[in-house]
Amino acid sequence: MVDGGAGWRRQSCPIARADALDFGYRYRCMATKRKSKGAYMISAVAEMYAIHPQTLRLYEREGLLRPSRSDGNTRLYTDEDLERLEFILNLARDLGVNIAGIAIVLQMRERMEEMNRQMQGFVDYVRTEMLTRMQQQQTPGAGLVPLRRTVLVPLKPTKKK
Repeated sequence: MVDGGAGWRRQSCPIARADALDFGYRYRCMATKRKSKGAYMISAVAEMYAIHPQTLRLYEREGLLRPSRSDGNTRLYTDEDLERLEFILNLARDLGVNIAGIAIVLQMRERMEEMNRQMQGFVDYVRTEMLTRMQQQQTPGAGLVPLRRTVLVPLKPTKKK
């Protein structure tokens, strides 16, 4: 089957289905093919996802993908790059989002991940601070907030005349 013309054919996949044009089909197929840790060249990635290499170059030019480079300046796509590419292709093909929209979605996603990391750091800080204070105050009845204990001194009764 040809995907979008240009002569790029989908590789055969052991998951044979009638809905071979289904987008999820490609990803279920690709997930079974890439279990190793490594880097993939642009031609291998283009063939795996049935897209033209120029599309990958466009995504890189637009800042959507950032593959590493070899000593010979060859683009090398890691598994993380492929996951990001799958997300990009899902937005573009399934949801019809254009490149500018994809950039905004990716930027928002990165901001949310950063905010999540900051929030997790804050929660960890509060947890360790509470544990430290609780360990410092091992006396019975001591709380997190120190209380001043007032001492009542009985007054001497005054004589009335």
